[in-house]
Amino acid sequence: MSPKVKFEGLPREMIALRVSREVQDGMYVNLGIGIPTLISNWIEGKDVYLQAEVGMLKTGALADGDQVDQDLINASCQAVTALPGTSYFDIAESFGMIRGGHIDIAVMGALQINARGDYAGWSNPSRGLFVGNVGGSMDLCAGARKLFIAMEHVTREGDYKIVKELSYPATAMGRVSMLFTDLAVIEITPKGMVLKEVLSGLTAKDIQQVTEPELIISPDLKEIEL
Repeated sequence: MSPKVKFEGLPREMIALRVSREVQDGMYVNLGIGIPTLISNWIEGKDVYLQAEVGMLKTGALADGDQVDQDLINASCQAVTALPGTSYFDIAESFGMIRGGHIDIAVMGALQINARGDYAGWSNPSRGLFVGNVGGSMDLCAGARKLFIAMEHVTREGDYKIVKELSYPATAMGRVSMLFTDLAVIEITPKGMVLKEVLSGLTAKDIQQVTEPELIISPDLKEIEL
């Protein structure tokens, strides 16, 4: 079932900016493909260790122009900059870091998510894509201390992405703790999805219209703070 309602939301860069507010000095963070990679552009001035699975720790912002070195890439194969203190290692050590529980936050994109914190992000059967590339996302979901999702609230066609039950192949079950969209910030709790922040100009009722599971409205509901 589709809500067939679309509100104009934040651009992808602003979703990334909102997530970046959760990243604090000293954290080890892995950014997945899509909106999450944009977070690297919003952490200047913070002492944060961004990790790329290819074996690079403390990556900087996305590279541009003369900064581009194709040997230095993130999970989306985008060129990134190096910072003072950047280190390099092989992929076995990189996944040892992930599986050993040394990543504080992993931020992933998603195709679907439900109120139990299950999410799907690697295969999209609705587009006839039955073979996807899960990459290192399952390791990150299992190994990171916190798992965040950054995505648009509904599909391009206006269909639910926040659903009662996943219909796409799952990436992780019950691991997501926070969801950041172009319309809202939602916390995943044992009681369900708690609506914490809404885009300026929208109401909790508006967000419920484009969200299939029933939301719990936080008593401290506020506008998204950028």
